Amino acid sequence: MYKILIYDSFEATRASVVSALEDRCELTCIANEIEFQAEIRSRQFDLIFIDIDSINDQSVVLLSQIHTKDPFLPIIITSKSEKAEIIVQAMNAGASDFLIHPISPTRINIAVDKALEIRDQRFEIAYHRRTQDVVYDFRDVVAYSSSMQKILKSLERFAKTDSTILITGDTGTGKSFLSGTVHFNSPRRKKPFVKINCANIPEDLLESELFGHEKGSFTGADKQRIGRFEQASGGTIFLDEIGEMNMRLQTKLLRVLEEKSFERVGGNKTIFSDVRIIAATNKDLVQQVETGLFREDLYYRINVLPVTLPSLRERRECILPLADLLLKKCCASMHRDIHGFTDEARKLILEYEWPGNIRQLANTIERAVILEDDRKIHTYNLALPKKTLRQQVAAARPAVAGEEPGVPEPAESLAEREKELVLRVLEECLWVQKNAAKKLGISPRALNYKVSKMGITHPHWRRNKKVG
Repeated sequence: MYKILIYDSFEATRASVVSALEDRCELTCIANEIEFQAEIRSRQFDLIFIDIDSINDQSVVLLSQIHTKDPFLPIIITSKSEKAEIIVQAMNAGASDFLIHPISPTRINIAVDKALEIRDQRFEIAYHRRTQDVVYDFRDVVAYSSSMQKILKSLERFAKTDSTILITGDTGTGKSFLSGTVHFNSPRRKKPFVKINCANIPEDLLESELFGHEKGSFTGADKQRIGRFEQASGGTIFLDEIGEMNMRLQTKLLRVLEEKSFERVGGNKTIFSDVRIIAATNKDLVQQVETGLFREDLYYRINVLPVTLPSLRERRECILPLADLLLKKCCASMHRDIHGFTDEARKLILEYEWPGNIRQLANTIERAVILEDDRKIHTYNLALPKKTLRQQVAAARPAVAGEEPGVPEPAESLAEREKELVLRVLEECLWVQKNAAKKLGISPRALNYKVSKMGITHPHWRRNKKVG
């Protein structure tokens, strides 16, 4: 049974609401503001009725106060007044509905059902948002290092503008996450947010994906297709791995930035699209400009507001808080009852280099949650070597006078380089050989042969387990 609070100083109008709802709801009636404030502080309600004739036109202030404490709480305003100005003010302040006396029982019930349905939808949206790979509030971003705090302050300022942002940094540092945070804190937050990874789409299909195509423009184009730039009109488009885009597409993108217009593939109709662009790459675009792989004029157009994200090893203060957050999220999605890491596991997580950054940390924790049988994650389920191969080479090689310490020489032979590559890819793929083989571009059988030949082992591989 829904709990509804009714704030109305007039017996006749209050009675009409009570008679319409008393059979289906638990009602609490209040006649003055002091009692009303006491009730909303001490109890939880599903919906509130407020008669603005009882509160001397202070409905906007009261609505703001209530929604500050509970933004999802539906509030229905009632009044004898039909002034458009009052109705508009109340609705803009967040009222779910505005009912004018006399009100029929049917109208009251429809308003209540609609308000509660919208509330449930907002609950569902909030739930799905928590499960998505986007952080919607800058305050929720894990940033304990001073470098990351400075970056968040910059991004918060940049979010309020329409200028193009270029986010650079290693793979897995959170470029995609933060692009969403920028969008959902910008004036375009109610418009579409479209993400596209330029590296994941074949070069000959990327133009159609971005700009759409007309029917019959190429083999297989049996109908017109709307591109991502049209889909994102009025909102934000995130172009991940923009450094992978070929020169022809770069020219077309430059025109979109300068004129906010383009044509679909195979079409001659100019389409205008007001889109804010956030680009990201893990490549050195300056070097690509120098080698002729990236247009210099496009680089300057997307580099209006540059941001470089530090690698995870450069923000060690964030590693354990991130690990705790990712563990909590992973346990919630898998319905596992795991409460943190052992002291040894926390030490290993903190000291590891994390070449794959946050993405590798998330994948490692996900795998550990699947494997763990205890209430805490142990080191053997993290599947991390005590030292990376690079660290082992650096530690074993004697230091040379005048040489910077800790910088290893390149592997002396192709065999050593190949083994280093295989180890790194296996590590990134959480030691799942099938996935590693796909990433290396070889068959699982070929990888299995190389692993045996190189003497690479792992505790969780079946062939390494003793048969007792």
